[in-house]
Amino acid sequence: MRHRRFLIPVSVFLVVALGVGLYLFQPWRLLTVRETRDALLVPPATVQSTAPSTPQSTASSAPAPVAKTPKEVAAGEWRSLEHATTGKASLIALPGGGHSVQFASLDTSDGPDLYVYLSPHASSSSEKTFGQGFTSLGKLKGNRGDQVYEIPSSVDVSAIRSVVIWCQRFSAGFAVAPLEQA
Repeated sequence: MRHRRFLIPVSVFLVVALGVGLYLFQPWRLLTVRETRDALLVPPATVQSTAPSTPQSTASSAPAPVAKTPKEVAAGEWRSLEHATTGKASLIALPGGGHSVQFASLDTSDGPDLYVYLSPHASSSSEKTFGQGFTSLGKLKGNRGDQVYEIPSSVDVSAIRSVVIWCQRFSAGFAVAPLEQA
């Protein structure tokens, strides 16, 4: 009888601890795949033309024409932080003046509470800096495939230096890619 008084509270504690641990860490996510197939704005194999534009008259003060098609203005390969990650991230200028970020062939681990952050910090910065001063674009759509995220018009894209896949639950970066404009 004395063993029962000891075993019941210990058993309840272990079951609760196991439940909380499973909820927080979600270890099965290391084995799951959430694939996304958004249509990319600029295909990764597309090379942007660097041919000079026709010169405009100096007497004309007309603004430069807005691009009629999306254009990649910055791009970089993912650098793994807490989880191995591959693929390419690109900053895309849209017709009409907006911007988006696209991920081509993203491949990373699935995880709990993953978000996409735009960071003012260089991709070579230490991992913990990416959790500061960021702009969140929302939850990561999937851990594999092609994805596109619209950047709100209120964001100063000239201040973006990198894009980060961030786990909010554990304040940890999965990966970072440089997006510094030339």
